[in-house]
Amino acid sequence: MKERLINKVISKIKKEPYKIDDEIKYSTLLTIIRDKGLMVIRGIRHKLMLKESKGILFVGKKVKIREHKKIRFKGSATIEDGCFINALSKGGITIGNNFSLGRNSIIECTGVIRELGEELIIGDNVGIAANAFIAMRGKVTIGDNTIFGPGVSIHAENHNFSDLNTPIRKQGATRKGVVIGNDCWIGSKAVILDGVRIGNHAIVAAGAVVTKDVPDYAIVGGVPAKVIKLRKEEKQNVK
Repeated sequence: MKERLINKVISKIKKEPYKIDDEIKYSTLLTIIRDKGLMVIRGIRHKLMLKESKGILFVGKKVKIREHKKIRFKGSATIEDGCFINALSKGGITIGNNFSLGRNSIIECTGVIRELGEELIIGDNVGIAANAFIAMRGKVTIGDNTIFGPGVSIHAENHNFSDLNTPIRKQGATRKGVVIGNDCWIGSKAVILDGVRIGNHAIVAAGAVVTKDVPDYAIVGGVPAKVIKLRKEEKQNVK
C-alpha cells in the first residue's frame, strides 16, 4: 500500500509512470525518502534565487550554483552531490522537466568574462550521469529523452591556431555550438566537440570523440567517431 503511494507520488513528479523495484526493503526506502526530503529543503533555498522554477528541485550536498537568476527550471530536477553550475552567460540556462545531473558534474557557461558564453537549452527527461563536463561557450541544445553516461564532456568552442607567430591563447576562438537531438544515448567518457550536430535517436559509443555531424539513428564510435551502423536499418531488418 505504502509502495503504491510512493510510486504515485514519483510518477506525478516525473509526469510519467514510475514503479520502484519490488526488491527494495522498506527500511531502505525510508532512508531514500529521508535523503530526498533533505534535498528538497536544500532545493527550496535555491529556488528562491532562481529566475524560474516550476517543479520540485532536489539538491544534494556541496552543490554550488552561481548566477541563479540566469537559470530556468521548467519542471522538477535533481542536482546531485558535489555539482557545480555557473550560469553566467548571455542567454542563461533553460532546463525541461524531469532533469537529473549526476554527482560531481560541472556546467560552465563562461570561461573568461571578456567574452560571455551563449546559451544552454535542455529538454524534458534528460539524464546526465556523474562527472560530466559541459563547457557551454557557443550555444548548446540537448533534446528530449536524451541520456548521458558517466564522464561525458561537451566543448562548444574551438581555439584558433593558424598564426604560428602568435600564442594560441591570443588568437581567439570560434563558437559554432553543439546540438544533440531527441532520444540519444551518449556513452561513458564520450567527447563532443564544437560545431557538431548529433541527430535524433543516435547512439555515441563509450570513449568516442565526435568531431563531425552524426545522422539520425546512427551508432558512432572511435577516435574520431565514425558511423558503425544505422539503428533504422536494424529496425527494418527485424520487420
